Amino acid sequence: MPELPEVETIVRDLRPHLLGRQIRQVVHINPQILRHPGAAQFGEAVPGRTVDGVLRRGKFIHVMLGRPERLVVHLGMSGTLILQPSEDLARPHTHLRLLLDSGLELRYRDPRRFGRVTFGPEEQLIAVGSLPVLGAEPLARAFPPCSVEAALERSGRSVKAVLLDQRVIAGCGNIYADEACFLARVRPTRRASQLTKVERDRLLRALPIVMRDAIRRRGTSFSDYRDGFGAKGEAFESLFVYGRSGYACVRCGSTLRRARVAGRTTVYCMRCQS
Repeated sequence: MPELPEVETIVRDLRPHLLGRQIRQVVHINPQILRHPGAAQFGEAVPGRTVDGVLRRGKFIHVMLGRPERLVVHLGMSGTLILQPSEDLARPHTHLRLLLDSGLELRYRDPRRFGRVTFGPEEQLIAVGSLPVLGAEPLARAFPPCSVEAALERSGRSVKAVLLDQRVIAGCGNIYADEACFLARVRPTRRASQLTKVERDRLLRALPIVMRDAIRRRGTSFSDYRDGFGAKGEAFESLFVYGRSGYACVRCGSTLRRARVAGRTTVYCMRCQS
């Protein structure tokens, strides 16, 4: 699933090409991926709108279409949101096509269909359950707020479970939770409340570091993730632990271990992470 760095890369790619552009036509919308409103209402409300902002909140892409209304896309496990010339043949599993006045189309493709598209004011989308209430942004200047520190300090869950909780930290997923734990020398299987103040501080400093590095490398591509123009990210080569179970730790040389934590495959070093 695309996490914060991947979604941020897409947003940065799309923003200069979408700002100020008018959506001329909804060429295609698959009702199965549209959570709110209905397809007919969506088809009537979106054409003629001008994009006045493109931003990210957690793992959600917000295309602002005249405040307070917005088009919100969650990529799910296999979704991509890219710009392509309108004359290009649409690939299979393309569920949304929006024709812009530039001649390009904004296309959402999702083979596994775990993603979703919504449209409306943010408050309305939250009220109908199409958009969740999210926690702190790891890239914000004020990160971490007291609420994140308190969540770690008081929780009986594993460190990994707290990091993955979108109500606590928005945008953190499996890849960067493992990477942050490794950088901070904290074992993801530990109970969060058992961390010392020093360990909590190291962990919460590490999370923005690994995410910013991944953004510089344009995200991590394993199979489905692509940036706003359909290219793969390059961050996979720089990962320390994720996807490297059975390999040698880059820090101490011992074999990296794999476990199931918070329902997710987790990789860590028994010697370096305590």
